[in-house]
Amino acid sequence: MHPVLIDLGFVTVHTYGVFIALAFLGGVGWTWREARRRGLPVDCIPDVAFAVFVGALVGARVLYVLLYPSYFLEHPLEILQFWEGGMVFSGGAMLGGWLGWRAARRRKQPVLPWLDAVAPGLALGETIGRLGCFSAGCCYGQLCGMPWAVTFTDPHSLAVPLNMPLHPTQLYHSLSGLLAFGILLALRDRLTRPGSLMGLFLVLFSLSRFGVEFFRADFRGQLGPFSVTQGVYALFLGLGLFLMTNKRSVRS
Repeated sequence: MHPVLIDLGFVTVHTYGVFIALAFLGGVGWTWREARRRGLPVDCIPDVAFAVFVGALVGARVLYVLLYPSYFLEHPLEILQFWEGGMVFSGGAMLGGWLGWRAARRRKQPVLPWLDAVAPGLALGETIGRLGCFSAGCCYGQLCGMPWAVTFTDPHSLAVPLNMPLHPTQLYHSLSGLLAFGILLALRDRLTRPGSLMGLFLVLFSLSRFGVEFFRADFRGQLGPFSVTQGVYALFLGLGLFLMTNKRSVRS
């Protein structure tokens, strides 16, 4: 049976930045809603959100550049052209999370309750943002013979190779984010210990991302049989399990 290919010749990288902006706004908007629901002061959200945004943008781009050092040494001006694709989510999550934590501490906010308020927004942002990756062709998959295979034909697309059926790994990521979003909303009233909802998000996120990585074809560094990003997700998984199972009071 031949795959029913979805031809993406009309999609270009120019919509990438739009989806990234929508992902950020959607995530912040839902966090605002969740914070009000939990009785947290929403006046600190703009400061923390700005810190997270800057950190996520810089961290995601820096890790991508570090994965392709020879190319960017020859094309240094392209380092700043993040709007054309080329971001690594795990790098953005690490730096954005750290700067967000610092901003929350400066406002004397309890970090763990805020992590729980942020968790559904992160899943929603992942759902939307990965559509930007799909539009740009980055984070592309391996050759695929399944009925849902996609083929990129736009010469400006970042997908390799063009005109060949590929796994739509960007959509795998997006759908896993949507599933995580639904699970978090369903369980948010049952996971009452501070930090446990964020722990669940990290577990769901890490497991899904680790699995989808096996279908990815773009280079993300190597750690033996695994990619560098899979190593990062293993750390996220450990942190998530700690937040979910720790019964002692964690200093926030």
